[in-house]
Amino acid sequence: MIQRPTPKKVRLRRTMMFMNAQKPSLIRDAYIYGSDSIILDLEDAVAENQKDSARFSLYHALKTIDYGNTEVIVRINGLDTAHWQEDIRVVVAGGADGIRIAKCESADDVKLVEEHVLRAEREFGVTEGRTLLMAALESPKGIMNAYEIVTASDRMFGCAISGGDFRKSMHVQINRGGIEMLAARSQMLLAARAAGVQCFDTMFPHLDDKEGFEAEVRQNREMGFDGKSIISPKQIRFVHETFAPTEKEIAYAEKLVRSFNEQADAGVGVYTVDGKMVDIPFFEDARRVIELAKACGVYHGDL
Repeated sequence: MIQRPTPKKVRLRRTMMFMNAQKPSLIRDAYIYGSDSIILDLEDAVAENQKDSARFSLYHALKTIDYGNTEVIVRINGLDTAHWQEDIRVVVAGGADGIRIAKCESADDVKLVEEHVLRAEREFGVTEGRTLLMAALESPKGIMNAYEIVTASDRMFGCAISGGDFRKSMHVQINRGGIEMLAARSQMLLAARAAGVQCFDTMFPHLDDKEGFEAEVRQNREMGFDGKSIISPKQIRFVHETFAPTEKEIAYAEKLVRSFNEQADAGVGVYTVDGKMVDIPFFEDARRVIELAKACGVYHGDL
């Protein structure tokens, strides 16, 4: 039986790829594609009369497949269904890294899931607190309550918006440029940053629209997202390259760090680099860029 290492709340999550938990042929080799995380789906991808067989498939996959460094998250069924409690028992017993709470709308939703996760950890002898949580915000209510949701549990590592359900609730269609999602994305990002957790964008549903997908990924990065939900291995490489710091960004970050160390020794707190005024917050962001570059495997410096 496979024993996965203790999950980390903070780690690289540029891509979170959805996989149907019911299909062994899909989830058996999911780790080979190189996505930072995979989401084994018990919710929308599984027909109502196939929920039990999907849980059976999921449990045996978790117990027998070595996913290596790929994080394994399971999307459970909504709290308004008859399936979510058994989903949690299987996820915890199988040793998944975390749970994605579908259609999360309040802190009470998070606390209810947390209560059942703890109960399952005790039932199956799993270290208490091991199973992480993330919230999928899929409605105006979920977005409006984003901050209380992401601060409702110490297990919470992040949140993601689900574009399909959110657009339906807002009576809008997918739009080039994402204007129909801009307010929700922005509010969720603010809540995540205020809470100190990660934030992920929705999947792009049109696999044949390469230009639209790439434009949305660039926008995600520019807005400040940590990563993106995806539905195809073909999307991984572009997302990873886009979310990794560029050579120019890395070089400037190195210059900031080195200059800050020199100025700090001289007792200077505010100074200029390349004609721009900088101070401690710039230094902290430069360190973040370097650490991200290291995690992405694109840093070759000596800091």
